[in-house]
Amino acid sequence: MENFVFQNKTKIIFGKDTENQVGEETANYAKKVLLHYGGGSIKKSGLYDRITASLKKAGVDFVELAGAQPNPRLSLVKEGIDICRKNDIKFILAVGGGSAIDSAKAIAVGVPYDGDVWDFYTGKASPARALDVATVLTIPAAGSESSPSSVITNEDGDLKRGLTCDLIRPVFSILNPVLTFTLPAYQTACGAADIMAHIMERYFTTTKCADFTDRLCEATMKAIIHNVPACIKEPENYDVRAEVMWAGCVAHNDLLGTGRNQDWSSHGIEHEISGIYDVAHGAGLAVVFPAWMKYVYKSNVNRFVQFASRVWGIDIDFHNQEKTALAGIAALENFFVSIGMPIRLKDMDVKDDRLEEMANKCTGNGTRSIGGFMSLDKKAVWEILKLAV
Repeated sequence: MENFVFQNKTKIIFGKDTENQVGEETANYAKKVLLHYGGGSIKKSGLYDRITASLKKAGVDFVELAGAQPNPRLSLVKEGIDICRKNDIKFILAVGGGSAIDSAKAIAVGVPYDGDVWDFYTGKASPARALDVATVLTIPAAGSESSPSSVITNEDGDLKRGLTCDLIRPVFSILNPVLTFTLPAYQTACGAADIMAHIMERYFTTTKCADFTDRLCEATMKAIIHNVPACIKEPENYDVRAEVMWAGCVAHNDLLGTGRNQDWSSHGIEHEISGIYDVAHGAGLAVVFPAWMKYVYKSNVNRFVQFASRVWGIDIDFHNQEKTALAGIAALENFFVSIGMPIRLKDMDVKDDRLEEMANKCTGNGTRSIGGFMSLDKKAVWEILKLAV
């Protein structure tokens, strides 16, 4: 196990009707906020009315910014920055899924910065200050409700890039599984694929003697595998929705990565796909991860045998461990298919004519490698994308 520091400041408020506490919690930080959300779904469901009523009751004024969408856009972030500056806002409340939350985090670091907020996403600068962010989660997927991460798409160049910084970890997040009852089956499945990917990016490690976090990762994956089909079949089953919502939070709050090196190449590759084609992030990960596995598994067959045995219950063939490893990869693909996820680029109408462009972008035109489990150069990324076709 490697040295680590674990600290997570996010207060999680979990359970039925907890969104009604948002005003009281927010009032501890600010009396005027930016209320940031996506489209009309929170208004149709009545969530908007409950949120605004709670804010008003607590004496919290708010300015609204709607329009967050999947693969959140830099242009909306810049609009939010202007709104906060003009209205002297120091606190952002994001209501929605990872897109609204990631956008809110970008606004939070952009407001006190004199330069272009995109500098933080290209590594040209690091945030020194940020506004406080809080969330009311409606889609279990990105884990952004308690993570220090934000991913934004720059429409100029179709570039999707991430920022990781403890300053943007939310101060509190409200998680009510009832708010996920109306999620379409496809969005539920995309969320599940995203959660699985967050765990697997940590699980596939070269660190030895990290059995405790191995077991935590395996338990969280098995919770998703067991409960997501029930969420799709019984969308208003509170118990299974609660399991998935909490698992999604734990999957990306940094606990599962303690004491181990991590990979993150599949996320990097997927960002290039969704940056160009605007596909759902979870769907893209369901395509990329098995392809990545097929390319790298021979570099550490034992890790993939463990994955097959402990997560999927596959009997180990001690005479042919490669067979067991491949069976585990096939089990993951079968799970994704069973919940309605694509497992090939063609399933998302992504053609193979821009694979080299994506490999170039992913590796800085071939100037860097990605991945902690196995180092991948431009050619390797290209080969993985070919396996995903």
